[in-house]
Amino acid sequence: MTTFTGPDGARLGYRVLGGGEPLLVLAGGPMRDSAYLGDLGGLSAHRALHVLDLRGTGRSERPADPAGYRVDRQVADVEAFRARLGLDRVDVLAHSAGCSLAVLYALRHPGRTGRLVLVTPSLRIFGGTATEDHYREAAEARGPADEEWYPAALAAVRTAFAGGTADPAAVAPLFHGRWDAAARAHEADCAAQSHPEAAAAYHGGGFRPAEVRAAVAELASPVLLLAGEYDPDPRPGTARAAAALFRDARTAVQPAAGHYPWLDDPAAFSRTVAAFLSH
Repeated sequence: MTTFTGPDGARLGYRVLGGGEPLLVLAGGPMRDSAYLGDLGGLSAHRALHVLDLRGTGRSERPADPAGYRVDRQVADVEAFRARLGLDRVDVLAHSAGCSLAVLYALRHPGRTGRLVLVTPSLRIFGGTATEDHYREAAEARGPADEEWYPAALAAVRTAFAGGTADPAAVAPLFHGRWDAAARAHEADCAAQSHPEAAAAYHGGGFRPAEVRAAVAELASPVLLLAGEYDPDPRPGTARAAAALFRDARTAVQPAAGHYPWLDDPAAFSRTVAAFLSH
């Protein structure tokens, strides 16, 4: 792990995995420790992954003011990271809520942004939200409901959309293509890697969805939105609709994958992303 000084003097951490042309990587969560990304299913064999720890996660310092966790405030950290790497222009990959930060960075620094990969992106930056129907559609896409976790997962979804408090552990299987040992281990680490205060502040202001939707239509950077066939948020259809907002974007849907497609089929994931980045 290496650190550098952010624009306000805060120490920010990052790690480098693999070799070759750099790829700047932003974690989701929001504000989850970037360790959950691993090496993105072996993508480090194709590119050098420069994985930033967002403020208050991993080795990066917490801001004195919680408003420093806001996604728009962290754009300056990403630009400082690019400068730290000595790159005039950088390709960026982000996951889930980290895609909001990647999009705002690309809009604020279009001349510094190369290709942009948005993996199972949060659509809040565009004003989109998942619905109960999206969760049901994702569950039904799996086929027969014969897994033991399925009834509890759908019950938790109903509770959440009715305004109640759902058990995150019950919903978790819906975000994985397979609820196997690897997926269970990945979810077991979630609580320790999460930062609730930062997560609550992350999407707390600093952008207007209508303005973002208009601005991305002028963004020159090529964009890939990678969705999982079984992911409830975003569904493949909503990912395609988001791609249509961009000037130059395409959608890839990874079969039988959830919200963490590099876990469900590492080879398919790394192959899709590497092919897009190499064009």
